[in-house]
Order: sequence, then structure tokens, then C-alpha cells
Amino acid sequence: MYKQLFGIQATSFFPGQFRKSAMQARNLCAVLLLSGMATLPAEHVINWNLVATAAGAAAGQHVVVQTRTYAIVHLAIHDALNAIDRRYAPYLLEDSASAGTLPEVAVAAAARDTLISLLPSQEQQIEAAYADALSAVPDSDAKTRSVEIGSRAASFILARRSFDGSTASVPWAPGVLPGQYRPTPPGNAPAALTHWGDVFPFTYQDKASFRAAPPPDLLSPEYARAVQEIRLTGGADSTLRTAMQSEIARYWYEASAQGWNRIARTVVETQGLDEWDSARLFALVNLALADGYIASFESKYFYNFWRPITAIREGYMDGNLETSGELEWNSYLIAPPIPDWPSAHATVGAAAAEVLAGASGTDSVAFSVTSGPPYAGTQRWFYSFSQAALENANSRALAGIHFREASVAGLRQGEAIGAWIFANFLRPVR
Repeated sequence: MYKQLFGIQATSFFPGQFRKSAMQARNLCAVLLLSGMATLPAEHVINWNLVATAAGAAAGQHVVVQTRTYAIVHLAIHDALNAIDRRYAPYLLEDSASAGTLPEVAVAAAARDTLISLLPSQEQQIEAAYADALSAVPDSDAKTRSVEIGSRAASFILARRSFDGSTASVPWAPGVLPGQYRPTPPGNAPAALTHWGDVFPFTYQDKASFRAAPPPDLLSPEYARAVQEIRLTGGADSTLRTAMQSEIARYWYEASAQGWNRIARTVVETQGLDEWDSARLFALVNLALADGYIASFESKYFYNFWRPITAIREGYMDGNLETSGELEWNSYLIAPPIPDWPSAHATVGAAAAEVLAGASGTDSVAFSVTSGPPYAGTQRWFYSFSQAALENANSRALAGIHFREASVAGLRQGEAIGAWIFANFLRPVR
């Protein structure tokens, strides 16, 4: 169905895994239908993922900054468990816990320490969750040792990230030339997180390692077609966008950190993963989200490309004879105050889908997830992770807030990041 989103052949412009899965996903025999299971072997890790994502939202933390928080939390949980039983390569902590260490206590201590450090305004709620998690465990030397190993895992990752540039400030001025980003209606808010592309990544060294390919030249026919497509299908008053396409735009408008963690929980619960496998999966997904945003923002502020609403309204000044200004045009949904190129939503979705497929052993995993705020309550089905990532990317053009080509660039960027992370981090040791 996703090939009809824009009336084009999706396989003509989506690379690697996305092209392959688009052609083969319906025919692969290793489809795992996620329809619900009674047992939850990973309940402690799942519960702390719920606590973390709820606390991040309640604290009002920026949706991009949330990905850093969740990556830190889940890396601490992963390393605490692997100190007890080394099943996967640790991210930082090389310790080996003594016999009798309690996994659920170590998980709780790792999560509690990282969350209170990163979300101090939510300390009361976090401490309540921690007390509840430990209430069923009698006091003992094993309990004390378990808290210590969880806290040690937390202290390692918090120390590593304490000077990563996430609190820096970078001067930025709006563009004035054709093609340059400037604040967009209706709020005309100043550009957000202009420093985020300089935050030190979790999994790679050179900040330009995954820089997206450049946007099209303003004078090119490709650019004119891109503007025309969004003008016709992405406008607030578009008569060409179908009801289903509008639903897709709204469904994926939720913050990526919330949506893709919900997908990860669905996979963990319905595949019946144990604590170790689930800790690894959550860590991989949140690494993909965190580094996906860092790479995307590095590209965004490097190219500083204007949003479709600016391009359409100021089409008379771009030098392209095939475009013309439409001063009253508005997008279907409101664009975040960051440059267009590439779509960060597409980048992080593709990166998350790549590691989910890797951890599952196949991309062809069917699942259903219900959307969260601001358009909560819509359920959609997907037959593969890459199909979900593709629809997620396409949603931004349907919303009128990204050029479709910016989403293509994001998909390629995210696929590369996800493949790098899965191939090089938290690998099985036996």
C-alpha cells in the first residue's frame, strides 16, 4: 500500500534494506505475527522503559533531547545485566558481578540513578517506581551488591556523557537568501537545538561520518517538482490528499522517541524476550534514535535548507521559472522550528527499523501499534519494520512539512546509521 502514497514506485528511490523489504516482505515465510502473549519475561526492563518515557514527557524535555536520556538509561540497564551474565558486549562497564546478584534490582538501580540525574524534576515519581521495584525483594547482601552494580553501570555512562556538548550554545542567525532556512509560520519560533549536530555521538567519532547527500539545486527541474508536489498534496486545504494519507500524517506526528520505544515494547512483549535480550534491544533502538538525531541535525544545520512553507510562499524569488509564490499557503501540520534537510523523523525511524530487524533476525515482523499524543488512539498495522519506517518518512511530505526528497535522504542516512550500530555494538559474546 505504501507505493500509492505519492503515486510512485517506492522501490525506485529507497536503498538497501528498504528496497529489498518492499519487494520481498509479503513473501518471506519468516513472518512473526505480533498479536499478544500472556507472559512477560522482560517485565522489569519494560517497566523501566515505561517509567523513563513517561518521565521524559512529563518533564517537558525536548523530544530530541529525550533520545539522549533514553539511550543513557538503557545503556546503563544493559551493562548492569551483562555484568551479572555476559551475554553481549558491554557498552562501557567491563565488571563481572558476584554470584547471586539479582537482575531486577540491578536494573532498577541503573534506571533510577540515570533518570534522577537526567530528569531531576521527576525525582518523586522515579523514587516511587524504584521503591515499588525493590519492595518485593528482602534486604540481604545480594540485594546490596545488586544495587551497587546497577549504580556502577549508571555512573559509568553518566560520566562518559557529562561533557558531550548537549548543553552547549551555538549562535545562529536566520537565512535571508533563497533556499536558506528561516523561522516558519504560524509561530515563527527561532531555530531549535542549533548545537545538536555537535553533540558527541554515542557510536561514532567524526560528526560528518553520516552526513546526508545535499538538497537539489533551486534551479533544477527536480526542485520544481518537489515544490509542486508539497504545494498540491501537503497543504492545509489540499483536495488531493486522501483521508487515509491525512491519517498517516497525524499518526506519525508523535515524537519519534515515544513512538519507536512503543514499537520496541511491542516487539519485546510479543516475542517473549528475556531481560538480557530486551535490554539489548532497547539499548540498540535508543542508540539508533540518539545518534540518528545527532547525525540529522549535523546535516540540517550544515545545509540550512528552507522548509516547504517558505519555499512555496517565496517561490517568486528562487530563480526557478517553474515555481511561483503562493503567499497564503499553509502546511497541513505545523513544521518544527528546524531546517528541512534531511528529515530527522525519517532518519531516526530508518535507524530504529534497521536495528529492530537486526535484533529480530528478520525485517519481516508484523505488528500493530496505537499512536500517542498529539493524535492519540489510531491503530495501524505493519508487516515489516522497514514498511513502518517508510510510512513514517512519507508522512512528513503528506503533512506538508518536508520535501519528499528530504525524507529519502533521511531514510538513507538512518539506514546507514542503524546498520553501523547493529554491526559494531552490543554484539553477542556467545
